Amino acid sequence: MRNYLIRAGMSPLDTFDAPYVMLNNAIGGNVGNLIYQYSIFRTLMTEETTVTPNYYKVLPEDADEINEKYDGLIIPLADAFREGFASALRKYTKLINKLRIPVVVIGVGLRAPFEPKLDEGFPFDEDVKEFVRAVLEKSNMIGVRGEITARYLSRLGFREGIDHTVIGCPSMYTFGRQLNIRDTSITKESMVCVNSSRLSPKHVLKFIAKGMEEYQNHYFIPQWMKELRLTYMGTPPIAEESKYYPVKMSDPVYMANRVRFFLNVPTWLDFMRQADLAFGARLHGNISATIAGTPSLIIPKDARMRELAEYHNLTHVRADEINEDMKLSDVVENSDFQAPTKVQGRNFDHFIDFLNKNELSHIYKETIAPTKVPLDDKLREIDHPSPVYPISGCDLEELVNRLESYYPKLEKKHNESLKDLKSQLNKNKKTIKKLEGTLNRKSARLALKAANMFRFK
Repeated sequence: MRNYLIRAGMSPLDTFDAPYVMLNNAIGGNVGNLIYQYSIFRTLMTEETTVTPNYYKVLPEDADEINEKYDGLIIPLADAFREGFASALRKYTKLINKLRIPVVVIGVGLRAPFEPKLDEGFPFDEDVKEFVRAVLEKSNMIGVRGEITARYLSRLGFREGIDHTVIGCPSMYTFGRQLNIRDTSITKESMVCVNSSRLSPKHVLKFIAKGMEEYQNHYFIPQWMKELRLTYMGTPPIAEESKYYPVKMSDPVYMANRVRFFLNVPTWLDFMRQADLAFGARLHGNISATIAGTPSLIIPKDARMRELAEYHNLTHVRADEINEDMKLSDVVENSDFQAPTKVQGRNFDHFIDFLNKNELSHIYKETIAPTKVPLDDKLREIDHPSPVYPISGCDLEELVNRLESYYPKLEKKHNESLKDLKSQLNKNKKTIKKLEGTLNRKSARLALKAANMFRFK
């Protein structure tokens, strides 16, 4: 039996409720992380292989235990090459350097503007170099998300096709080589799933908001942790007033009970299968629709989204193509929603080749159409929590349940954190006292030595 340890905040087999997710950050700040992690769980979990999440625990001092218990460390990442993630990269580098087991990075990308200036370099270049070197000591090749990230690593001195290769986002291979996107009839009455990002340019946010007006039967699908808190508890607002993005409970989509926040992938995909269209500026908000078979239109806003939209041929409209007079219905009418299916087979085959080069076990070893998928079998026995809907749509019983579920756990978490902080403070005090004693002894010895030197003179 093999047992892989994977970087993930939860397993698809976990049934965490909203309070647990919020208090333990099981989604890594963005529920979109669950989509690509889910794909890797499904792909690598065989009858002879288990896949265990590390729950985002990265402690170099645990290296001996990891070496003993696991047969490999799997690291799926999003846009991890960024300044805000540099400290986490350094932690992983320290851990990886202490490991004796294989370490495979299945997907990683660069965060940069839509038109990145790679030649100018980034503040985190050295951290990326050290991380990549450490990983390549433990595996044959790193999988990157797109051509922009590939060019970035090549500029740092790593060889494309040898040290790294473009595999896209693993989420696109969740269900294998085939994509089955439905030819739905999209009308003004169609059910539409909308996703957006406050980081998008104003004219993009405005276009998305206008699209919601065009298609009244819509559901807004947020992804940030603070949006889960807003949906579940009704407060605090995620930002000040915003004309084109829902930021508070009094905004129309929340008040009309048209928001759904998903706590797991199975219920997310089930909901997407009911829709006729998904559109917006979230990568996995749209990929979730695509792999569920629903037509999707994505608006790339930066390099990480651009390189994936291009590699997977995702149906998209560029931000710089959107103008004041453009209507979503016109874009929908002229879009080819089957575009991703045209490159899926080629991309999937390359992805499997990447897994094989890194000698990973997976469900496609014998055939590209396995009849036995262990994760699917296990999921049939599990009842996952339903998506969270706005507190404004709750009855009194559900409101009380949320208050009684969340706040006592929040207080317990705060008390535990305070206890840990006090314990660490006491340890630091003991260390300081010990160092002071050592320093005093050394000072005394130096003083005696100096005195003896002067005495003999």
